[in-house]
Amino acid sequence: MLFDQYNLPNDIFEVVFATEQQVQVGRLLFEEFKAHGGEMGKTEMSLFATKLHEGTVVETEEVHGPVKRKIQTKISYNKRQFYDRILTPMKAMGLIGYDLYKKRYKLSDGFNKTLQKVGVMWMHELSKKQGF
Repeated sequence: MLFDQYNLPNDIFEVVFATEQQVQVGRLLFEEFKAHGGEMGKTEMSLFATKLHEGTVVETEEVHGPVKRKIQTKISYNKRQFYDRILTPMKAMGLIGYDLYKKRYKLSDGFNKTLQKVGVMWMHELSKKQGF
């Protein structure tokens, strides 16, 4: 994850993902989690991935100067790529947790905790005596 601290986007998904399509799919997944109370089983996740693979309609906002209008576009995302480029990275970063026993995915605060740990690691590095 690379970002510019002076031009940080307002959308967390734009910080986490590299392409606009990945941002859209990440947001769709987040909304799907919210619709399921923040937790999904493997079956629900597979159904969501299949729905994406077959194509789903997304509402986006287009801005032309002072005029804003909503546009509906169809987005299709390969099921395998969804698991490889969206779900797995979100799990690895701590945005989503997975309970092996219950076989359930859950929205997680692990991302926040990890970023705090990274900040502490950086402060520790800064505090080391500089020696060559």
